[in-house]
Amino acid sequence: MSRSSIRPATDNIPPALTASRPRVALRRLATHARARLVGVGPRVRRAIDVVAAGAALLVLTPLFLFVAAVIKAQDRGPVLFHQERIGKHGRRFRLYKFRTMVRNAEALKAALAAERPDGLSGARFKLTRDPRVTPFGRILRKLSIDELPQLYNVLRGDMTLVGPRPPIWAEVVSYTPRQLRRLQVTPGLTCLWQVGGRSDLTFEQQVELDLEYIDRVTVGQEVVILLRTVPAVLSGRGAY
Repeated sequence: MSRSSIRPATDNIPPALTASRPRVALRRLATHARARLVGVGPRVRRAIDVVAAGAALLVLTPLFLFVAAVIKAQDRGPVLFHQERIGKHGRRFRLYKFRTMVRNAEALKAALAAERPDGLSGARFKLTRDPRVTPFGRILRKLSIDELPQLYNVLRGDMTLVGPRPPIWAEVVSYTPRQLRRLQVTPGLTCLWQVGGRSDLTFEQQVELDLEYIDRVTVGQEVVILLRTVPAVLSGRGAY
C-alpha cells in the first residue's frame, strides 16, 4: 500500500494563506507544494482500495440489511445520513453513514451548540452524550458500524482506507494554515487518532496525529493502523 503526500514549501507560501480564505489557501497550498511518492504508487493503492472495499461491502451485506431494517423500524426515517465533506485539496464529496440521530438532528445542531459550548473543541463540535442520538444509534456509534457505508466512498475514490478523516466545510473555514495541511492527502476510513483515542482526543491532538501521518507514516505502518482499527472499534473507547 502506498500514498502520495504533499508537504508545503512554507518559506514560499505568501501571507494571504489564511484560514479565513480556505479556498484560496488550498489552491496556493497545492501550487507551492512538492509531491512525495511513497512505496508502490497511487495506482496500486487505488487497486487495493477497490478490491478491499468491494469485498467488504459484499461480506457485510447481511449486516447492512439488518441495520437498515432496525433504523427504518425505529422512526420510519431514512436509513442513510449523507453530508458534504471536504477531501483532498478541498474537493467536495458526499459522505455516507448509517443514520444514528433523530431525523431533524442537523436543524437542532445550532441551538445545541449554543446551549452546550463545552462540546466545542477547536473547529469540532462533539458531545459525549448528544441528546440527538437514538438508542440504536449509540450502539452503532460504539462499534463504528455507522461508518461502514463509507466503504462505498472508498470504492468511488472519494476516500482511501487510511488517511485523515474528512471534515465538514464549517470546520474548514476556521482552519489555520497548519490545520489546512490535513487536506493535502486523500481522506481515510481510519487514521492514527481513530486507533489512539478517537473522540476522547482534543481537536488539536487529532490534527497533530494527522500531520504525523502525512509526514512520517510508512506503508508498513499503514497496515498496522488497519490492524489496530479492529480492536480499537471493539473496545468502544472514545466512541460517542
